[in-house]
Amino acid sequence: MPVHAFIDESGRDRRYFICVAVVDPGCLAPARKQLSALLLPGQRELHFKAEKPPRRRLLADRIAGLPLATHIYETTSTPKTEEQDRQRCLEQAFHHLVELGAHRVVLDSRDHRDIHDRTTIYRTLGQHPKTELAHHHLNSASAPLLWVPDAVAWCYGAGGDWRRRVMPVISKVIVV
Repeated sequence: MPVHAFIDESGRDRRYFICVAVVDPGCLAPARKQLSALLLPGQRELHFKAEKPPRRRLLADRIAGLPLATHIYETTSTPKTEEQDRQRCLEQAFHHLVELGAHRVVLDSRDHRDIHDRTTIYRTLGQHPKTELAHHHLNSASAPLLWVPDAVAWCYGAGGDWRRRVMPVISKVIVV
């Protein structure tokens, strides 16, 4: 069955993480509904970094119970190499998504920097001429499933109890 994927990143202590949430099509609507139910009045999106610790714990626990899997791509990074590190992680992620038979990938938009992602994606997909993998950059407020990789990447990077809370949905960690 073709899966859908949602990608966001996080950085912490000279480490850069790309998180890919992989969701079966039949679980898309229920997962969106569960995530949207977590919004506070007036809130348009969940952004893990902006939440207070007690709410983060609640969100991490709820996300860990969703019917999906995540893959973490990790590399060491410096401010000077962050964009190159991101592109290396994305290249690996897209190779894996093709292997999984992914149908659609949504990446959290970084506005004018999306062009870097598109260049990497086109180059990577060019190595897989039979794939019909669609990809889009969207604002996270319009795609609730982007909240998952945002939270999981943040928790994984924070380590300790935060990482433990999201481990149920982390199926693999790839060091790039």
